[in-house]
Amino acid sequence: MKWRVAVDRALAPLGLTHAQFSLLGSLMDLQQAGTRPSQRRLADHTGLEALYVSKLARTLEAAGLLERTTDPADTRAVRLSLTEQGRTLTSRAVVLVQTLMDRLLEPLGGLEGPEAAAFARELTALLDVPLHAPSTNEE
Repeated sequence: MKWRVAVDRALAPLGLTHAQFSLLGSLMDLQQAGTRPSQRRLADHTGLEALYVSKLARTLEAAGLLERTTDPADTRAVRLSLTEQGRTLTSRAVVLVQTLMDRLLEPLGGLEGPEAAAFARELTALLDVPLHAPSTNEE
């Protein structure tokens, strides 16, 4: 929570929240890789709930930061892409967040330090554990 609050504060001058940045930054990464993801794929990529991604995307579309279009191959799917304004703002946000992360990870050698890399691996292993509770039905 402390990390999220720090990111929210760093992004406030840009008018973004941590969740909005997560969506925009992930969308920028996917677009740079040559894809125009659906909301569902972006939800899977970010770990955010699909309904929340939809809500965020609508808000960011209203702000002129991304475009939502129906997928011609599947009219139930909505494809997302950053607008020029969205790319510019996201690039600025990435610099702010990377600077913040480097400062917060300074005790581990900074963002590129070997201790930070080890920490990221361990955190990823913990985050990969499924969240669902074990079944209480024993048959």
